[in-house]
Amino acid sequence: MVQASESPPPPPFEGFAPVAFEFLRELAARQDREWMARNKAVYERSLRDPMASLVAAVSEGLAEAGSPLRGDPRRSVFRIHRDTRFSKDKRPYKTNIGATLTRDGAKLSPGLLYVHIDPAGPFLAAGFYHPEPPTLHRLRRRLAERPDEWRETRARLAEAGLELSRGEALTRPPRGYEEVSDPDIGDVLKLKSWIVSSPLEETDTYDPALPQRIVRFAQAADPLLSFGWTAIDG
Repeated sequence: MVQASESPPPPPFEGFAPVAFEFLRELAARQDREWMARNKAVYERSLRDPMASLVAAVSEGLAEAGSPLRGDPRRSVFRIHRDTRFSKDKRPYKTNIGATLTRDGAKLSPGLLYVHIDPAGPFLAAGFYHPEPPTLHRLRRRLAERPDEWRETRARLAEAGLELSRGEALTRPPRGYEEVSDPDIGDVLKLKSWIVSSPLEETDTYDPALPQRIVRFAQAADPLLSFGWTAIDG
């Protein structure tokens, strides 16, 4: 039996081009399947393929830096199609493209690096996005039991210019943590995601050196990722 050959590696990352953002802006205005079919080659050439190359380049850079994060040029990139099955919003297409890198290469494993390309504002993010309840419980338990370890983690993030995003949060302490008196710890316990992020300019994405910038961001975010992975693996 003849085995299927592996897909060839993507070409080197040379940066996104302005046409990528022009495409996304027009897609947002149109949301039209016929238009998308006519412009599929533009999407693939300007967004899908460069993102695959970016994932490969970042994975290589992270491996050289000793980070466990990795991605797959094919499977790590999110589809442009929206899942509208259970949504009132029936627009068929996203107006951005993103990719994640994780420890096991699965797209949404706990502790991820995320790249977001969007005319409304590209950015990088890392951390634990809407973790499953058992994972979130482990994060919270380690935070409550090791507050000094968390303070050191937070200080290292601050040195790198990063702080936790204030996204979705509970209005009251989660069950079992009502007696936590430290307000700094209590605020983090309420968070539903533990994420740090860094904005990009559109022109930053044109730069062939973007992979190195992403690797540096991942290294800066490592204290958060390591704290969380220790909680999860412990």
